[in-house]
Formats: sequence, structure tokens, C-alpha cells
Amino acid sequence: MAKNEMRRNALADAGIAVLAREGSRGLTHRAIDAEAGVPVGTTSNYFRTRETLFTGLFERIGVRLAPAPADLEARAEEQPSRALFADYTRDIVRRLTTQREVTLALYELRLEAARRPDLAASLGAWQRTGFDGDVAFNEAAGLPGGRREIALFHYAIEGLIFDRLTSPIDPETSTDEVVDALVAGLLPG
Repeated sequence: MAKNEMRRNALADAGIAVLAREGSRGLTHRAIDAEAGVPVGTTSNYFRTRETLFTGLFERIGVRLAPAPADLEARAEEQPSRALFADYTRDIVRRLTTQREVTLALYELRLEAARRPDLAASLGAWQRTGFDGDVAFNEAAGLPGGRREIALFHYAIEGLIFDRLTSPIDPETSTDEVVDALVAGLLPG
């Protein structure tokens, strides 16, 4: 069977769904085949090993959670400010919360990486690439905050997303209010 990118993406999307629903123990080639509605063995044609499957899922998650180029272009034309940083932060939170399944799958992969050094290396490289991209965007856009502030921002956003996707400790406070408070705390003045 000829491999094609559309089928590979569909299988990765099915893998993301299985991972989000069943966790890493439920993530098997057969489970993905069933989720995607394809013949048994199809997933293993695209992702031979569990490691290549994890790598494929990391890649697909990155694509699905990436900001739209048009959004980045629009922000690049705006004057750098705390308001622009807050807007960008809200966009990140929106993407992570509206694509709940993708974000849960990412958390599952991160938990699995905590138990498996080989996976941790792949995930670490993937995360550093994303982090470096955020730092580069921030610098290119002239937004306030450097590498340290971006790292703190990631820590804060990850906690907020985890809270909103599971059992919120303060469900009455809107996510936008939390984002505004985080931006004010990370970029005072």
C-alpha cells in the first residue's frame, strides 16, 4: 500500500483520540486501526514501532496546536505591548482548551515520557523547539519579556490549562481574568 500524508495524519489523529480517552496503556496499533476504521495492520504500516508512533503523535499534536499563520501575521503588524502579549496568551489558551482531546493526549505523552527516558529525549527536543519558537516570536514581535519570562509564562499556562481541563480550583473566575492576572504578574509595569 502506498503511504500518503493524509492517511498518516488521519491515523495520528485517531491515535490522539485513543490516547486522550484511554491513556498510554490503551494506545495500541490495533486500537488506532479500530478508531480510524481501517483494516488491522494499517497503523503499523505507517508507524512501525511504539516509538515511531509516539514521534508521529508529537508531530501531529504540534501541527494541530500551532497558531494560524494569519493570526501570527496580524499580531506582527501590531504595536508591541502588554495587551498584545495578553492577546497572544489568550490565543494559546483558546487553542489548548478548545482542542481538549489534543491537549489531553499531549499530557498523556508527557506523563509517559516521565517513565521512559527514550521518550523523554524525543519530547524534550520537541518541547525545546516549540519553546525556542515562542522566544523567537516574542523577540521578533518586540513583545516584552525575555527567555526567563517566556519560561515562566509556559509554567503558568500549563498549570492553567491543566486546571481548566480537569477539576478547576476556581471555576467562577474566567480564563480571561486569569490570563490578565498572569500577564500583569509576569510583565509588571
